Amino acid sequence: MARIKFFGVRGSISVFGQQYQEFGGNTTCVLVEGLRRTVILDAGTGIRELGKEMEHDPHLGIDRPCFLAFSHFHWDHIQGLPFFKPAYDPRRTFTISAIGRERGGLDLRSIFETQMQEEYFPVSLDGMGAKLEFFQTADDHLDVDKTSVRVVKHRHPGSAYSYRFQDSEGKVLVYCTDIEHGESIDPRIVELARDADVLIHEGQYTPEELPRFRGWGHSSWVQAVEVAEQAGVKQLIITHHDPDHDDAFLRDVEQQCQARFPASILAREQMEVTF
Repeated sequence: MARIKFFGVRGSISVFGQQYQEFGGNTTCVLVEGLRRTVILDAGTGIRELGKEMEHDPHLGIDRPCFLAFSHFHWDHIQGLPFFKPAYDPRRTFTISAIGRERGGLDLRSIFETQMQEEYFPVSLDGMGAKLEFFQTADDHLDVDKTSVRVVKHRHPGSAYSYRFQDSEGKVLVYCTDIEHGESIDPRIVELARDADVLIHEGQYTPEELPRFRGWGHSSWVQAVEVAEQAGVKQLIITHHDPDHDDAFLRDVEQQCQARFPASILAREQMEVTF
C-alpha cells in the first residue's frame, strides 16, 4: 500500500489569506510513501511543511531511501528546496532525479546550485549538510526496486514530464502536471494513464479561461476529466490550482467535475490518499 499526501497544490506562485484556507496556498509538492522508499514529486513551497513532518514521522526516517522526482524545473516546482529542513541533516541522503528522453544531457546539479547562489540565498547547495545525489538518464522506462517507472515528455514551455508508477501488485499512480494539451487531448498521456488507480492531473484553468492563456503550458479541469474518462482511471485528483482561484471558486469547480466524473476531487493541502 502507498500513501499519497499533498503538501502544495498551487501553480505559479504561493498565496495567502482567509479565502485560501480550505485548499491551501503552497506551490506543488506531493509525497508518495511506498513500502520501501519515499518519493517526493516536485519541490514547491509545500516541501517546507513536508520537511517538518519528516522530522517527526518514523516512517520517513533517516534510513529510508528518498527520491525527489521533478516534472520540470520552473520556479514554482523547485523554490521550496532551500527551505527543506531534512536537507540540512548530515545523516540523510536524497537522490534528486530527472529521467526521460532529452534529459540525459541536463546539468541537473547546476539548476539547484544556481538558485542557491549567494546573490539569491545565504546557504550554498553544498552547504546544506545532507548527502545529495543526482541521477539522470535518457531512458523513459526504469525498474526500481519492484516498481516500474515510466515517463512521457509533454507540451510545456521548457518541457515537462508525466510519470507513471506501477508496483509489483499492479497498482498504478500517474502524475501529470504543467501540461498544455492544445485543441485535443494528448493521446500519449491517455495511454500513460490507462487504468490507473489514481491520476493526479493539473487543471489550473476553467474552459473559459484557457483560450486567454494559450502557450502558458496548462490545462483546464475539463481536460483533466477527459483524460480520466478516456483512460478509464479509478480516481482523479485535480491539482495546480490557479493563485486567483479562492476556496469558493474551487468548490464550485469541484462540483462541476464530480457531476461529470464522480470519482474526482480537487487536491487540498494535507489531503491523504492510500491505495
